Amino acid sequence: MDRHIFLIGMMGCGKSTMGRHLACLTGAACLDLDEEIVRREGRTIPEIFADAGDAGFRILETAALRAACAMPPMIIATGGGVVTREENIDLMRENGTVVWLNRPLEEIIACVQQDNRPKLAGNKEERMRTLYAQREALYTRAAHIVFDNSAPPEQAAKALADTLR
Repeated sequence: MDRHIFLIGMMGCGKSTMGRHLACLTGAACLDLDEEIVRREGRTIPEIFADAGDAGFRILETAALRAACAMPPMIIATGGGVVTREENIDLMRENGTVVWLNRPLEEIIACVQQDNRPKLAGNKEERMRTLYAQREALYTRAAHIVFDNSAPPEQAAKALADTLR
């Protein structure tokens, strides 16, 4: 692999799962950007949102993304809102192939747990629909590849690996 593979999409679309499966299939390293932010900051995503809000979290996310871009090529599973900063879209497009893992919103809503997701406070379904409406055009603009991630994870990862070859 000579360039990063960035997995983008809504929370619950399968970015972390796809990243792990792709890493197994390709032998590439995989970095979950949210997990990296937690590691770097020493606190959970909900704690970061409570202390710094969305704007503060996005600054940390961009710093983690920039650091990841400087590493050897790997698979990077991003957070759902990474596309909300133009700088992040530019970083990803310049440093690798951006894959939008798209699934029907109804499937995503059904499988997302609300417990530790600060962006879903209140009515989960309403918040998911609002976030999708705000981000759909950004995902489209950021992506080099739009990939239907509705198949079972192992099957989807094989299909994406074939697409990336």
